[in-house]
Amino acid sequence: MSAPGAGPAARLVLVDTSDALPGLLPLHAWSALMSSDLVLIGDAEHPFRSHLELAELRVEVVAQAETGGALSRSDLLSGLSPGDKRRAGAVVDRAREVGEVVYLFGPSDADAFTRVLGMEAARAGVEVEVVYFGVAPKGATLLELVAVQQRLRAAGGCPWDAEQTHASLARYAVEEVYELLEAIASGDPRALSEELGDVLLQVVFHAEIAECDGAFSIDDVASGLVDKLVRRHPHVFGDETAADADSVVANWEVLKAAERPERTGPFDGVPSAQPALQYAEQLQSRAAKTGFDRSADAEAAQRVRLDLEEFLAAGDDTAREHEVGDLLFGVIGLARRHRVDPELALRGAARRFRARFASPETGEAPVAEASDA
Repeated sequence: MSAPGAGPAARLVLVDTSDALPGLLPLHAWSALMSSDLVLIGDAEHPFRSHLELAELRVEVVAQAETGGALSRSDLLSGLSPGDKRRAGAVVDRAREVGEVVYLFGPSDADAFTRVLGMEAARAGVEVEVVYFGVAPKGATLLELVAVQQRLRAAGGCPWDAEQTHASLARYAVEEVYELLEAIASGDPRALSEELGDVLLQVVFHAEIAECDGAFSIDDVASGLVDKLVRRHPHVFGDETAADADSVVANWEVLKAAERPERTGPFDGVPSAQPALQYAEQLQSRAAKTGFDRSADAEAAQRVRLDLEEFLAAGDDTAREHEVGDLLFGVIGLARRHRVDPELALRGAARRFRARFASPETGEAPVAEASDA
């Protein structure tokens, strides 16, 4: 307790924030803010300012000073500016004047300022408490991605981004997915991470365009996906049970069909514009669910042999094109029965074929193998 006639007990609480999550703080941090006599911030544009005002807290800005006191050798080595030195002193002075003061860190506060603020408070005999933000929730950086894309599309942003439409971006979505497939095949985690980022950008970009058009926002996209995942996983979020992956897939299809009662045919919803291998595999999978499938692997393999014989016996180009189509369709069916992705399998074969050829710099001839043809 302070002596009679003395000023309020000086206490400075330093509260850490997350730049990507303005308005979000752990309960203990909010408790410190709500119990303080004054909240100080170092920038009028602090991302938390509007939230503080909504909470009807007393807020003051302690802006960067152009000049400050003399810097010690340790200050200079730590990268502290004279202005930051002066600002730190101003924060401590307000704590001595007011009593319990919170300083809420923001994007403009460098590590050097954070250190000197604590040292200045200690020199002045001001009690200091540090309240850390803690571990940010997984996915917090996604908010930064959304903000960056919004800035690119905003007035004064990137002219190219501002001109894009859903139609103009369509080809990039396809290209990025192919690059993602290549990264998956390479087994390189760094490449996979980069290509997943490029695919994610397409989602955020399209959502930003839609929001500008007044159609929907990235939150609508995410909310719809969350609802769908929860709804289609009753064995996780509900009372249903699923013994294995096959049961999960079966339940998924039943729930999916219930959500889309307008789709009555077995092939409704299968996009015909997708690559032919995937298109054929999806058609076969849909047909198999209705009972239209080979009864055994041996029968499927025999069908492939017959298709090959018919191709070899074809008498003209039209017949050969027809028969090679049947042959490929049969091979896809055989792969599907053995849970082999024909697209990835063919890409693997192409990659191995390409690897057998030496680089032009070596001047070596390619090594032919029986499986090359």
